Amino acid sequence: MQSDVIILGGGLVGLTLGLALDAHGLSATVIDPADPEAVLAPGFDGRASAIASASWAMLQAIGLGERLAGKGCPIRAIRVSDGLKPGALDFQPAADGDALGIMFENRQLRQTLHAAAAEAKHLQLLMPARAATTHRDGHRVTVALEDGRSLEAPLLIAAEGRNSPTREAAGITVARWQYDHVGIIAAIEHQRPHDNVAYEIFYPDGPFAILPMLPGNRSGLVWSVSRADAPGYLKLGERGFLAELERNMGGLLGKMKLLAPLSAYPLGFHHAERITDQRLALVGDAAHGIHPIAGQGLNLGLRDVAALTEVLVEGARLGLDLGDAQLMKRYERWRSLDTFLVASSTDSLARLFGIRGEAASAVRRFGLSAVQRVKPLKDFFMAEARGEFGDKPKLLSGLSV
Repeated sequence: MQSDVIILGGGLVGLTLGLALDAHGLSATVIDPADPEAVLAPGFDGRASAIASASWAMLQAIGLGERLAGKGCPIRAIRVSDGLKPGALDFQPAADGDALGIMFENRQLRQTLHAAAAEAKHLQLLMPARAATTHRDGHRVTVALEDGRSLEAPLLIAAEGRNSPTREAAGITVARWQYDHVGIIAAIEHQRPHDNVAYEIFYPDGPFAILPMLPGNRSGLVWSVSRADAPGYLKLGERGFLAELERNMGGLLGKMKLLAPLSAYPLGFHHAERITDQRLALVGDAAHGIHPIAGQGLNLGLRDVAALTEVLVEGARLGLDLGDAQLMKRYERWRSLDTFLVASSTDSLARLFGIRGEAASAVRRFGLSAVQRVKPLKDFFMAEARGEFGDKPKLLSGLSV
């Protein structure tokens, strides 16, 4: 079985890449070991993602806009504060401006991507399927599946997540460390309207993000707590857990109730020393994993998708081998600065806001107030939140390649 690329991993990033290539006439075979019934289960698991405005422009450009229309909650403003103290920083576009992003339930994104993949002309999704062996040489990539099928392509793309076996097999070194934090994921219904505002409240034990959702007065929650305290929070009954939430929110949204079971995961950082190898490109969490402090993890992966799509489509038009080393170098150069800046800034923020004491808090609030007053600085952070900073691929402007 021959295609232009083989993508290992059919998660949100891997499948979006396959659809982006399909929209431009390139063929992709996506291999994923997960059971589709489990992945597409209709129940709400509480997980949601903020799609930045630039990422949303790309989803529209590759034909997913109509499929997702009305399913997400626009984020009209972001409010950042040091605890519940004065001196907050507000990010808000002009009155007639586009939303800063859109909140989607992850299940809605998965269902939409799978429905689009089923109708795509140049995309084949093999699921469940698992690669038994992969071989890359100077001429092609060969993947043998456990069921005996054999696939060939000029390029292999790893979108397998943080523990990518393909990255490890390629000998790509990864800088990584664990934070002393656990992220607790919750979905809540609350008494007061969220007014399409996302809140990022920083506490010494970790940030507390409240993200507006549809329908009704619903929000997603990512609560970073110390590793030692996490088991205690998860063992609380619903009443006790909600009491802790209300205390940390300062009654911001009134009384609440849980909409899905709680889940939790340890927070860590990793960054690959390089994101390409012979006939291999890494995208998404296979290339980088960051603290969820600014909600940029998925968007960083979607920016990989936009850049790699443009590199490959333009290479194909020039008649180049899609695994050509020069194409891989262009992709690596294009993504290196953006991923480094986002990774380093989120790591620095997590450490800065984790410093305890009134003096540190006063310095942080002064910094937030300064950004609030200095328009060029505020515009820079707003552009980063939208995913519009730096040398932007065409897809992130809503343009086909």
